[in-house]
Amino acid sequence: MTVSNNTISIKSSDLEEGRFSRFDLIKWWDQKILKNAKILVVGAGALGNEILKNLALLGVGNIIIVDLDTIEESNLSRSILFRESDIGSSKAEVAAKNTKGIYPDCKIIAITGNIMYEIGLGIFGWADVIIGALDNREARLWINRAAWKMNRPWVDGAIEGINGVARVFMPGSPPCYECTLGETDWKILEKRMSCNLLTHKEMKLDKTPTTPTISSIIAGIQVQEVLKILHNLPILAGKGYIFEGMNHTSYVINYTSQSECYSHETYSNIKPFKGESSTTSLNDLYNYAKTVLNESEITLEFSREIIYKLRCTECKTETEIFKCVGSLSSKQGLCPKCSKMREVITLHKYTGKESYGNKTIVDIGLPDYDVFIGRSQNQEIQLLISGDYNKVLHNLF
Repeated sequence: MTVSNNTISIKSSDLEEGRFSRFDLIKWWDQKILKNAKILVVGAGALGNEILKNLALLGVGNIIIVDLDTIEESNLSRSILFRESDIGSSKAEVAAKNTKGIYPDCKIIAITGNIMYEIGLGIFGWADVIIGALDNREARLWINRAAWKMNRPWVDGAIEGINGVARVFMPGSPPCYECTLGETDWKILEKRMSCNLLTHKEMKLDKTPTTPTISSIIAGIQVQEVLKILHNLPILAGKGYIFEGMNHTSYVINYTSQSECYSHETYSNIKPFKGESSTTSLNDLYNYAKTVLNESEITLEFSREIIYKLRCTECKTETEIFKCVGSLSSKQGLCPKCSKMREVITLHKYTGKESYGNKTIVDIGLPDYDVFIGRSQNQEIQLLISGDYNKVLHNLF
């Protein structure tokens, strides 16, 4: 704009708006917060697509997407980021590519894997906020416990038909997701696992009926809550926003904290261990924890329970497995010699005396960038396997 002979001349460039200029009109808005924000999105289906689209439009600068599935034709009617040519491809990878297409300045990583078995707790700790876009109670329960341990808020969403719910859970401030589970929820969770801790092959989740409209509504509320968390505004902490689509009614419910809840554990003394999971043995980590704690005897606890062996009580054979509990099918639990279901022997710690001390972290079935607890009688420390950072996060962030 120039002023000449009392005449104001306005250039066309003066009328141009920046990409996020409309957001800046909101009094409390800080675009730098969004540019620097680190968001973990678990689930890249219908709900996850809408969440990722919103994060990209808002200019969120750092995203990790985790999903274990591939794209099916039925996803095309509910997922804005997928195309017919994507059928058979990884949901996470396609969603990441097309999210970056919306906002090229976004740094984004796709991880195709199971959030319960293949993702280290360090990824939860990396995030400022975790967003759940799942139809699986078991995975939600794991996210809840991981988020609490790593002291991170998470925003859950669930949809069915034209109804949905969005809710926020803050670490160290119950109620949490596990607090909300009722008797029916626990019965469903128990059915997910057989008595010998192997997943039932027939327990693949039923398909959830959903529409793109309810995905948009609930994802919009979830991302709006993320915005408020990042800007330190009032949120739905320990509450749920319920939307009923038939009559367009909505309301907020308050959840009740459960004093006996197993999720209420927060790590307060996390220290980096510079080794890598592929080369660090349990003995290495055990001895390091002993040195840090200045103790002669400790217990090294794992982030999740491991299937150590499968033992056949019929033919008396044993097979070392070293896989996370729940990651094997019932069929894999059958004895190859006599076809009897084998007994599962599990482990969740190392005391320095077991025979598997020379195995690496990867060898025993735990994921990269995970966290271990070194515990003595009087103190404890949490060790993050920070040497895995570049491998997992590709030195991107």
